[in-house]
Amino acid sequence: MIQLQQPKGFYDNEDKELLQSPCPPEVDFTTQDPWRVLRILGELVEGFDALSKIGPAASIFGSARLRDDNPYYQATVEIARLLANAGIAVISGGGPGIMEAANKGAYEMKGTSVGCAIQLPQEPIPNPYQTIALKFRYFFVRKLMFIKYSIAFIIMPGGFGTLDELFEALTLVQTDKIDHFPVVLYGSTFWNGLIEWLRHEMLSAGCISPQDLDLFRVVDSPEEAAHIIIENSRKHHYIQ
Repeated sequence: MIQLQQPKGFYDNEDKELLQSPCPPEVDFTTQDPWRVLRILGELVEGFDALSKIGPAASIFGSARLRDDNPYYQATVEIARLLANAGIAVISGGGPGIMEAANKGAYEMKGTSVGCAIQLPQEPIPNPYQTIALKFRYFFVRKLMFIKYSIAFIIMPGGFGTLDELFEALTLVQTDKIDHFPVVLYGSTFWNGLIEWLRHEMLSAGCISPQDLDLFRVVDSPEEAAHIIIENSRKHHYIQ
């Protein structure tokens, strides 16, 4: 396991300090942010160095709150197993719930299991099913790692963070900032309400184009989710 060691005081809220604006008048920002930029640069270098040779990978997003008796957790384990068996690394947020399930499935198949954890009070301890374990102070650095090193995205049921990751991936695909990799939503019962809103509100208002609704697929079985990604990876020669 690759484990990047973090200095004491890691659980300070670096994101909040960085994004807080304006600074109090008595604080000279030139003594604060330039040094913070070096810390951000250090996280980028560590992340790039650790992940540069993992090969084709799929990021799996979902709720940290779902436990191992939940059907979505169990489905995630199976998806990760199928991907790992095909030679595709699995990247998760490194925490509990769906993230743990993703890492667990890949780990059990002796595949590459990457966790990109973030400092959060709700997720103090990374899950143990990782062959590469990273920990970030800054959300945007962590999210960059998901995007940069993934050739597919699987979106399991989740909360605000999961929606953030979903719409970031869709926005980058829609605007051609990344290749048109598969974006797979798992669980039609969970996602149908959102999809209907996209169709009847966002599309009807002219805020998106009809083809934008083709940027993602909705599936209800681990086999179908994995199949979409594996076949696309073979088509583009990421795997044999």
